[in-house]
Amino acid sequence: MSLGESSDQIAHLRKVPLFAELPDEVLADIAGRATSFEASAGHVLVQPNMAGAGLFIIEDGSVTVEAPGRKIELGPGEFFGELALLDENATHAARVTAATAVRCLALGRNDFDALLAGQPRLAIAMLKTVARRLASTSGH
Repeated sequence: MSLGESSDQIAHLRKVPLFAELPDEVLADIAGRATSFEASAGHVLVQPNMAGAGLFIIEDGSVTVEAPGRKIELGPGEFFGELALLDENATHAARVTAATAVRCLALGRNDFDALLAGQPRLAIAMLKTVARRLASTSGH
């Protein structure tokens, strides 16, 4: 990754609410660890009962998350796949499908664990988002 690509990626990551408050060196670390991928509309990204392998951060497009009793749409800057990563024996509880063409960043389990260990603020930001999602689906 060149210096220009690195600063572009840092600027792009800074627009993701989950990462907005992190220092540049942490964003550079995330950029170095993350893999970018694209999927077409209708592509299934996550199936229920699959082992959690990564955290996915939506850069462009939107996905539909379907779990028992709930269906939500997530767009740019939002993330999914985190719950199955928090417990190494957990599996995904929802089906995630690309609602539109989508571009995501993916962080594998080891990189995710390293980032959380080194950046407690990231873990706190993720917990707040997860808590809001759970509250909105449970009627609280």
